[in-house]
Amino acid sequence: MKVLVSGGAGYIGSHTVRELLARGHQVVILDTLELGNKQSLLGAPLIQGDTADGALLDKIFTAEKPDAVMHFAAYKAPGESMSQPAKYFRNNVSGTLSLLEAMLRHDCRYFVFSSSCAVFGTPKDLPVTEDAPFGPESVYGETKLMVETMLRWFDKTTNLRSVSLRYFNASGASLDNKIGEDWTVTGNLVPLVMKAAIGKTEAVNVFGTDYPTKDGTAIRDYIHVVDLAVAHVKAIERVAETNKSTDYNLGTGVGSTVKEVVDAAKRISGVDFKVNLAPRRPGDPIAIWADSSKAQRELDWKPQYGLEEIISTAWRWHSTHPNGYDSEQ
Repeated sequence: MKVLVSGGAGYIGSHTVRELLARGHQVVILDTLELGNKQSLLGAPLIQGDTADGALLDKIFTAEKPDAVMHFAAYKAPGESMSQPAKYFRNNVSGTLSLLEAMLRHDCRYFVFSSSCAVFGTPKDLPVTEDAPFGPESVYGETKLMVETMLRWFDKTTNLRSVSLRYFNASGASLDNKIGEDWTVTGNLVPLVMKAAIGKTEAVNVFGTDYPTKDGTAIRDYIHVVDLAVAHVKAIERVAETNKSTDYNLGTGVGSTVKEVVDAAKRISGVDFKVNLAPRRPGDPIAIWADSSKAQRELDWKPQYGLEEIISTAWRWHSTHPNGYDSEQ
């Protein structure tokens, strides 16, 4: 099928574009390039623009006639969302609504949404299943939940069918080292650890060492970006086949502590970089990891890579691309 990928020049989007092409699908990418990079597309067709531009969307749907849409275009920093809420509501919610309206105008019926475990907030039970209670603790998480709510109502009132993929901590880089994460636009732990290992920063900060965990640091579910890309392609294929909307939690089902991530990075990189121990940050859950059994059952999908491969591919990417895609810096 032909898939319009919004935000396809970003970290997870670009890996998914590669997987779509590898599975024989056609793609067209829409990206502002505010946070994405054209080089990550390795020559795949790009249209530079915004999902809020209804006229542009009409031109794209008329000319390209996509069968489906994958939507990655969003701001994703929870901390920033609390200081700039309007920015997040405008882009993440209104921009998505603009895209959905364009799909309806052009009878494009299948939609895969890049959601987040942030819709759950601090979970009451672990691992987190799809029917866990919602409780976002940031504007970012709320915007993801608002889009999921819109999709449920569109499913009831129109012929638009969707899949919401709630992933946990996307990490790592492509296995062939051709694309990876641009750490100039991310605050995630793995790239921050890599920055310290390479010497781009003096140290990595570990927030909270007194959690009730085996080593005192918080626990998260780190999932390889290639595993996520595969899940996206399987999701778009399934919704087109079944014509039924649904949602999936995507993670490994294994929680790793922050200290385990830091220790693995030191061992794999061979660099004993400095670690600053800092107090807990407000709103950070003690622990969260996914129950992905529904995705494994219905999508015939299972994560292939664990923390070792995540850190190894991240180290290989960042150590050979110390300035991301910009080799001139």
